[in-house]
Amino acid sequence: MDATEGDAIVYCEGAFATTNGKTAHGLVRRSKRYRLRSVVDSRQAGADAGALLEGRPNGIRIEPDVASAAESARKAGQAATHMVMGLAPDGGRLPSSARDDVKTAIRLGLNVDSGLHDYLNEDAELRRLADEHHVILRDVRKPPPRSELHFFSGKIEQVTSLKVAVLGTDSAVGKRTTAWQIVDGLRAADNSAELVGTGQTAWLQGARYSIVLDTLINDFLAGEIEHAVWSAWNDVKPDVIVIEGQGSIMNPAYPGGYEILAAGRPDVVIMQHAPTRREYDGFPGYAMHPIERQIQAIELISGKPVVAITINHEGLDDAGLRAASADLSARTGLPAHDVLMEGPGPIVDVLKGHRRKGTI
Repeated sequence: MDATEGDAIVYCEGAFATTNGKTAHGLVRRSKRYRLRSVVDSRQAGADAGALLEGRPNGIRIEPDVASAAESARKAGQAATHMVMGLAPDGGRLPSSARDDVKTAIRLGLNVDSGLHDYLNEDAELRRLADEHHVILRDVRKPPPRSELHFFSGKIEQVTSLKVAVLGTDSAVGKRTTAWQIVDGLRAADNSAELVGTGQTAWLQGARYSIVLDTLINDFLAGEIEHAVWSAWNDVKPDVIVIEGQGSIMNPAYPGGYEILAAGRPDVVIMQHAPTRREYDGFPGYAMHPIERQIQAIELISGKPVVAITINHEGLDDAGLRAASADLSARTGLPAHDVLMEGPGPIVDVLKGHRRKGTI
């Protein structure tokens, strides 16, 4: 997909560079759907988003408010057409302060795209303002009509691509970012690869094959996963299909991964892990289950192997990352790498090995 939908301001007030800003982080790292012009977060105003996120400037400036972001884009000759909600708060609700900023964006003539559970189009005042200012409110997390949903049929068994699920030990741990890195690494190594996105951020980034898993009626969840994977295979026959995980198997609030294992039927699993976390993100007092137990659970449920660990380096310096990699490998017998810091090459090599062994 070309970047043809417009020029976007990403709204992330109070949350950039925290786990509640993961949608904004994803868009700063990658966006095929929009041309990103700035991020809004008054706490970080004046900083470069790439420098804050990854230590590498990318020219995306953080602005103090929506009006300043729109004015900066206009002065640069790149007037914004969209504001994208980059917040990902627990529960996916729209904060009251953010609602006021949505009104500002509408009055400035910006279309607003939101992946939150509170639908902008169901807010009478926002809907009226949007009509008055001739802008579009798009609720990415609103489920499709039931007539368009798919029930599990077994057509997943037709798929001959190597299917790789990137699951994790927690929510907001970097599964989607790692999945994209693996896709990029596979393509750079002359393997065709497609990502199947399962959350609103992957859709906002422009993933060609994606569903928003947590909006779906349970009866259709497996069928929609199956259909997305099958569609990627049926349309382009890639060597590898990488499936983005959600939540984690043992997370008390976001127990994700079961449907992906059951319906996506991956051949192998990559496990994303943040070694410094001791409790589930956003839930103090809920100790994270050891990675060894989470791997055992995945392998028991799926009957397929976890073949590598990918590391989220939050809270780790270079020496700490090396030590964590060595510790995880010693404890699990698996290769452990941080694809953001070290590149996806070692993980791609692991996956190539499974292709050669006839996994598919």
